Amino acid sequence: MELKKKPTKKDNFVFLFKGSPLNDFLYPFKKAANQWVARYIIVTFAIIIRCAVGLGSYSGENQPPNFGDFEYNRHYMEIVTSLPLYQWYLQDLGNSNFMLKFPPLYAYHSFIWGIIGKLINKSWFELNNSIGCQDIDLKSFMRITVLFSELIAYIPSVIIYTRWMGRHYNKAPSIDQTIIAATILFLPDLAIIDHGHFQYNSFLLGIALIALNNLLYDNLALASIFFTLSICFNPMILYYSPIFFFYLLSLCFVPKFNLIRLIYIGVSVLLTFIVIFLPFIYSGGIQLLSHILYTTFPLNFNILHQSYPNFWSMTNHLLNNNIDLSNLKNLSIILTILAISPSCYAIFTNTSKRLLPWCLASCSLSFFLFSFLIDETSVLLPWMPVTLLLNEVDADVISMICWFFNTCLFSLMPLLKKDGLLLQYFVLGVLSNWLMGNLSWVRKFVNIIIPFISQRPNATPVLPHSYSWTATIISFYVTATIILSCDLLQIQPLVEIENFWEISNTFLSTISFGIFYVWLNFKIYTIHSLKAKSD
Repeated sequence: MELKKKPTKKDNFVFLFKGSPLNDFLYPFKKAANQWVARYIIVTFAIIIRCAVGLGSYSGENQPPNFGDFEYNRHYMEIVTSLPLYQWYLQDLGNSNFMLKFPPLYAYHSFIWGIIGKLINKSWFELNNSIGCQDIDLKSFMRITVLFSELIAYIPSVIIYTRWMGRHYNKAPSIDQTIIAATILFLPDLAIIDHGHFQYNSFLLGIALIALNNLLYDNLALASIFFTLSICFNPMILYYSPIFFFYLLSLCFVPKFNLIRLIYIGVSVLLTFIVIFLPFIYSGGIQLLSHILYTTFPLNFNILHQSYPNFWSMTNHLLNNNIDLSNLKNLSIILTILAISPSCYAIFTNTSKRLLPWCLASCSLSFFLFSFLIDETSVLLPWMPVTLLLNEVDADVISMICWFFNTCLFSLMPLLKKDGLLLQYFVLGVLSNWLMGNLSWVRKFVNIIIPFISQRPNATPVLPHSYSWTATIISFYVTATIILSCDLLQIQPLVEIENFWEISNTFLSTISFGIFYVWLNFKIYTIHSLKAKSD
């Protein structure tokens, strides 16, 4: 009697993607000598999706006098290419909304694209004369700057990360590494915000991911340099800083103190900051440096300014906008520290590279839920490390992650609605779920009506095996559908309730994020415990 071959870890990994359209599309490349052709194809399709999103409207289009993020970034390019360096952070045209408010690396990034833009058309960046410019060629140029920024930093970093995980962790074949990378790149959240709403989050997340990739390859100095660069691009990346700090600190002190390693990590960080800020110190002295730090690392954010999907906004609505602001910042700091403590402890006591994305996801989600340093799109910061968890060989993990992706997209709905990006929202939301196989359940219902129409195996289940988690996720989808229907169909009398849409979105998203945070920390505890027992 022939013994059946015991399923291997690799077999389990491949099974997670069988039956999905993305797997069907890319698996013919399995026999190729290398996967570069498949990678070129997924990058090409990712570019096509982003260009299609870019055909739509953007933040602040036809909305004077402040316009939106598109105009802010165009104006930043105008400032840095028209004024001497020491005036970059001092010029605001009498409106603080137009003042350069990002760290120097962001300014250098704007300078490079502004110089290129002026070579094409100087009128796009004429100081004091081009505010609100909505030339169609300018729109195309600005869209291209985001696209190239993503191609430089984020897309290669995703491919490198999935290749490392495939080779060193889950032992996945090259084609499966490519499928994972494609899944991440085809997710709608980042694409709609950067190429629709208009921001440079992909460049920021790309630099941070480069730092993480260097940690995987034990290039600690390079990891420190790139993470410092990401801070010098946008201070919101500090959501990740506790995990990077405790991971590197553990490597310097456990199992024994390594002075040399500590010194070159510290020197790498210090020299990076000096190189980035030195031109401003040279041109304006310490006074200008202090002004830049105060302007670009704000500590006075109003976390109740809008209906963000976080704990404070939900609490404020529960208290009927009567939350006490006097000690809110201190309370926010305390709760944030408590929330990030489990992930910080886990990564300090167990420097397993598998734990890195888990801890980054938990830590950044803690900041998003409880800190005062937040804006409308900062959900992308916990979103990025969660995308990296698609490399896990566990159907239940994939199901939970897909729920998180849909929750993130749902939480962005009010912003995208304001920007006129509902078409992109629905099309990319359905497309990404279909590509991952999350809509394969539809085939089951079709088979009931028309038996044997398809005998293909289903892809990764959209729901986990646990009944409690299944009930939680189904409850989310049902409630989200009701809220969307009420808003889009203008169902009375709910639409007459002031801010019904924003408040209901805030409550459902915040509660879902909170539940996901609990699940993340349970998984971190499990992985941490298994590692401790094996040691």
